[in-house]
Amino acid sequence: MKLFCTCLVIFFFSQSVLANHLKGGWIQYEYLGPGAAANTSSYRITVRQYLDCNSTAAQRDANVFLGIFDAATNQAVSIVSPRTIPLSGSDNPNKTTYSPCISSPPPVCYFIDRYTTTVDLPNNIAGYILTVQRCCRITGIVNVNGNSSTIGVSYTNRIPGTINGVDYSKNSSPAFAQKDTAIVCYSSPFTFDFSATDADGDSLAYVFCDGLVGGDNTAGGAQPDPPANPPYNAVPYSTSFSGSSPMGSTVTIDPRTGIISGIAPSITGDYVVAVCANEFRNGILIGTTKKEIHIKVANCSISAAALKPGYMTCNGTTLTFQNESPNSTVTSYLWDFGVQGITTDTSTQAQPTYDYLKSGKDSGTFTVKLVVASSNGCKDSATSKVSVYPGFVPDFKTTGTCFLNAYTFTDITTTKYGTVNSWRWDFGDSTTLADTARSKDSAWTYAAPVSTTVKLVVANSEGCIDTVIKAVVILDKPSLALAFKDTLICSNDTLSLKANINSGTINWTVSPGPNQARIQNSNSSQPVVFPRDSTTYYAFVNDNGCANMDSVRVNVLQYISVNAGVDTGVCRTDTFRLSPISYALSYRWTASTGEVVQNIKRPLIQPLVNTSYFVLANLGKCQARDTVSVKVSPYPTAVLGNDTTICFGNRVQLNARITGSVFTWSPVLSLSNENTLTPLAGPSKTTSYILTVYDTSGCPKPVSDTLLITVVPPINAYAGKDTTVLPDVPVQLNASGGSAYLWSPATGLSAVDIPNPVVTLNGSIDSITYTVSVSSGGCYAVDQVVVRVYKDGPDILVPSAFTPNGDGKNDIARPITIGISRLHYFTIYNRWGEPVFSTTEIGKGWDGIFKGAEQPSGTYVYQAEGTDYLGKNVFRKGTIVLIR
Repeated sequence: MKLFCTCLVIFFFSQSVLANHLKGGWIQYEYLGPGAAANTSSYRITVRQYLDCNSTAAQRDANVFLGIFDAATNQAVSIVSPRTIPLSGSDNPNKTTYSPCISSPPPVCYFIDRYTTTVDLPNNIAGYILTVQRCCRITGIVNVNGNSSTIGVSYTNRIPGTINGVDYSKNSSPAFAQKDTAIVCYSSPFTFDFSATDADGDSLAYVFCDGLVGGDNTAGGAQPDPPANPPYNAVPYSTSFSGSSPMGSTVTIDPRTGIISGIAPSITGDYVVAVCANEFRNGILIGTTKKEIHIKVANCSISAAALKPGYMTCNGTTLTFQNESPNSTVTSYLWDFGVQGITTDTSTQAQPTYDYLKSGKDSGTFTVKLVVASSNGCKDSATSKVSVYPGFVPDFKTTGTCFLNAYTFTDITTTKYGTVNSWRWDFGDSTTLADTARSKDSAWTYAAPVSTTVKLVVANSEGCIDTVIKAVVILDKPSLALAFKDTLICSNDTLSLKANINSGTINWTVSPGPNQARIQNSNSSQPVVFPRDSTTYYAFVNDNGCANMDSVRVNVLQYISVNAGVDTGVCRTDTFRLSPISYALSYRWTASTGEVVQNIKRPLIQPLVNTSYFVLANLGKCQARDTVSVKVSPYPTAVLGNDTTICFGNRVQLNARITGSVFTWSPVLSLSNENTLTPLAGPSKTTSYILTVYDTSGCPKPVSDTLLITVVPPINAYAGKDTTVLPDVPVQLNASGGSAYLWSPATGLSAVDIPNPVVTLNGSIDSITYTVSVSSGGCYAVDQVVVRVYKDGPDILVPSAFTPNGDGKNDIARPITIGISRLHYFTIYNRWGEPVFSTTEIGKGWDGIFKGAEQPSGTYVYQAEGTDYLGKNVFRKGTIVLIR
């Protein structure tokens, strides 16, 4: 897939009177020597304006108007300002060659018009501000809020005066390199050389800074003559952009080299970018030269190799590399990590990691090279510098007493290679912007006590740079820490007091009033005192006007006592702490059994037999003794035996064994006698019985045991309803209620150990009663069923009367079927011939209710018909009496 990129073409901007072809500009000054008049200096001033190559002659300024302002008052210097500078010359950089890996490259062509003049300026302590203003910018600038075509620009520079008593006016500003024809694709890595050189050899630090507005789109406002007085407002940047981040967070500038690099934005259009070259001499900022540019974003595609401007590791020897171009058409990679003399320092991975130590190089400067090939046939390569200088550890220390005096900040950075040669301090004083320094060690006086953070950016000669940030507490008084604030000694003892201070002097006094006879070395941080009565000692610290005070109370006892406690008892294997009562500061314990006891006030002990413990308590030279005896008793025991199971309604005897003097049962409601160790338990549901045993002879802790009695629920044995059979006709019985069954007698049964045996009886038997034993979980119950033999053949019998009164006896009028395999119907009619009940199910009957109402007593007619086991129809009808 071909990747399309939006190219960033670096243009410089200002505004033409007739059209918006101006792309940028900046001001340079050069010190030429003393001026023609006394106490003056001569400077050559050059204003550069950038226009695209489509600009017409009418769009190029014949003159520019330079404003010169006193830097102290921001007022124009009337004898030299404004100054009209005519066009002095022009350059025409034009990019004519392009990488074959870039398709549809945009044209890059400028006119760079130069306006140069010489001016003599009176020597001025504050220095001068130089300004040229133009309006307006082009329409639709991406990072400008609002209509950019109504916003002008101010080019400025500043000639320094005297700073901290040193005259810096004989200075020439940095000169930016004219490397302005770079092409960079959107969402792709790019670099742009924005470096400058300084004729005086001053060090330069580069930062993004605010673009400035100037002029307006009114008549005569496009090229103000004279320019407006400083200061000038910043460009109104749109959301997500600012002067310090003009192209978003993915684009940065190297503060040492001035190289702009990163991943270009993906939104097409122009971007306002301003770069300030800060000029330092001996660590002092003496000037700032600003250059404003346009970066134009246009559509193009690229297949390329791209690396970062440089790679460095200062805390190891391993680096990870990747192609910084996001082109998805790259099909192969070849890396050479730049170690001379070997051929194994290569990789074909897209994102390789290389440890230079493995090649025998623990430090040095190398050139890494990447060669890529893409699917569209483009081949490209890129190189970059790799610096490997491990062992760079930034650090600093802070010393100080209180905010009244300066705090000292000392660099303690260590480096294995090169020398530490650059420092930038930020002392975190929020009350000022001047709390910075560039010396190795420095000091700062804070306005008030504060908790702040101090930052040091430190670098070495090999290019390592790192930042260390530390929390610093600015005290309101010098530190004073006493080893203790309250202590106790014996009246014939001496005591060494201890105080920790960072600096300053210390003096000890005694209350009330000075009494140096009680203190030795009162000007020491560790004086010796020997009070005879309780005394408060005061420590006073003074450090160059910062003062602090604290005190320690020394309580004096004429003698001491110790009470080891009352004799006690304990359960064997238990531990507990001895708790003597005493003002002693040290304790020595011994045991009658030889047990080793810690020599602390409250030792943890575990006596296994009766033991006496002896304590020697000391407060200096004062001593006291005491003894405590501990009786050891075994724990009581409780044994209930194994859990058991009983049938519902049964009881079981419990058999407990104990060692102890008192016991209790729980629960007791289902026990026959809770005051015996062998009660009868008859729970109605599964129950846990707990036996708790106590001992009154020395071990007060109870012991319990639990026995679980599982109660099998009651068994509902059911043998089925009594029935009538025909001779030699089999009928199946159906018992229920358990998991095992046993029938008796076995007469006529197909089996006796199943719930549903088949019974067949001959005509010699009138009736027989069967008993079934139903069991489950070891428990059982019995039920009976009567089987009668009807010897007159198949029939449908209906009782002559029924009493539906809910007593469970003869409540239902139902047919008794003998030898009937299928009931066609059983219907009951009232006296008016209305059917009040009908069914086809054998065993169903009428309960005397019709349409929800109880029917009256009286005679009712029934009809019944069915098919017997031989296939013959059986029909019966008659009357039945309902009795209430």
